[in-house]
Amino acid sequence: MELGLLRNKIAGLVGQALKEAQEKGTLPRVALPEVTVEHPQNPEHGDYATGLPLRLARSMSMSPLAIGEKLIAQVSASEEIEKIDLAPPGFINFTLKGRWLTSQVETIGEQGEAYGNVDAGKGEKVQLEFVSVNPTGPLHVGHGRGAILGSVLASVLAAAGHKVQKEYYINDAGAQIDAFKNTLWVRYQQQFGVPAEMPASGYMGGYMVSLAQRIVAEDGDRYLHLPSESAVKELGEKGLRYMLDWIRDDLKLLGVEFDMWFSERSLYRDSQYEKAMAVLREKGFVTLKEGATWFASTALGEDKDNVLIRGDGTPTYFASDIAYHYNKFCERGFDRVIDIWGADHQGHAPRMKAAAAALGVNPARLKIIISQMVALRRGEEVVKVSKRSGELITLREVADEVGADACRFFFVSRTADSQMDFDLELAKKQSEENPVYYVQYAHARISSILRLAKERKMDYQDGDVSLLTTPAEQVLIRKMVMLPEIIELVARTLEPHHLPYHAQELATAFHKFYKECRVISPDECLSKSRLKLVEAARIVLARTLHLMGMTAPETM
Repeated sequence: MELGLLRNKIAGLVGQALKEAQEKGTLPRVALPEVTVEHPQNPEHGDYATGLPLRLARSMSMSPLAIGEKLIAQVSASEEIEKIDLAPPGFINFTLKGRWLTSQVETIGEQGEAYGNVDAGKGEKVQLEFVSVNPTGPLHVGHGRGAILGSVLASVLAAAGHKVQKEYYINDAGAQIDAFKNTLWVRYQQQFGVPAEMPASGYMGGYMVSLAQRIVAEDGDRYLHLPSESAVKELGEKGLRYMLDWIRDDLKLLGVEFDMWFSERSLYRDSQYEKAMAVLREKGFVTLKEGATWFASTALGEDKDNVLIRGDGTPTYFASDIAYHYNKFCERGFDRVIDIWGADHQGHAPRMKAAAAALGVNPARLKIIISQMVALRRGEEVVKVSKRSGELITLREVADEVGADACRFFFVSRTADSQMDFDLELAKKQSEENPVYYVQYAHARISSILRLAKERKMDYQDGDVSLLTTPAEQVLIRKMVMLPEIIELVARTLEPHHLPYHAQELATAFHKFYKECRVISPDECLSKSRLKLVEAARIVLARTLHLMGMTAPETM
């Protein structure tokens, strides 16, 4: 029994007990609410609890305690549950059997790195699109947060039984790309003393000068001898390739990679745009007014209509997004699409949902996660600029300073919809104050114990896990066997912050166990059982770190 499904099993037992009690007449027939099962805040109240009696009290005109007594009388026995009791004002508490818990140490050892996997997704085909920054400049820390959210969610969804594709949407068409190309052409000319002026919409960052200098070093003045239109096009295309390489390299620093890099231009080249617009016209969602072509968003409950094609005939980025999602759902056949966008796209999400509905796609199949901004700090000091470039600090600079593991841990430690402070000084501390160090040190400590056992040639495969009965051992096991449930929870809610929280709780439980229980002792039988527990703890902690894309160091 996977613990991720144990909560569901308990909910099922309670739901079945409620139906049987109603059939027997011991409880009145009323509409049955969904049975929810949670973990009590106080561990002394058991491992799981449901407040169902409280929710039924009004409709049944009975006291919650009376309802609870009737329900408990009907709950079937289970191999995992030691006892069921009722607590005021109407909670039913479930305590797991100690023997069942210790048996999970064996299960963890047998499953290894696969431990925690659940089949909640049942092969559902999910596309995760994230980062998708215009290739017109370097990535900043806000992009990094979205990148790691997407990367971790992809790992968890795969562990939960989904077929996942990670995709980067390259915005390589439109006004911003034209501005990038024109900027690069100006910076390139300036390298040869040509008094070219920056366009009003140009990109002023120093990286554009560096890019121009790189191309000059490779190609010399070749582009000066071309007609300006050809020069802008050829030079711009080369610059875009370099920017994409730069973005790929920055993402690789954080261990973020994609299965697909999808070009916006392909939507027009491969007729996806025309097909999507045809569907909207056929269904009556396209109108002409004020010299432009509009999407009739108001027909789908939006406050206002939105422009698809400007008066000059150029499509808006909203039109491109509609074509892109037509491609995702109608051409490539994803069951579900998850987009992770930056805070500046918050207003775009509702109309994208409306567009999905207009295409004939259930909007529930499209989930848009808005990743809020990141504020960098050094202790109490807010970091505004980079000392090296004189511009906004880049993602690469942060990754170089604190490392990929710290970036990954901190970026997923808060819900995506909350703004976060990233303390660079804290992320570098080698002390218990730094949660990254604290968690990874637990893994290193575990590894050192197992190395010592190996040096002493201790074979603990026949260790008797039933000996693991002390409170510290039992608490550690309880934290370890939570992993399948955490994976299921993150996959269901799309909130990966539960992983770093679990990693800290697991590390705390291990450090306490280490302090209170001597692992290798003169008692050979107890030593073997505890070594088996330590090995299982290593597996679970490493798996949790790996799901976050972090390393599990053996020494620190």
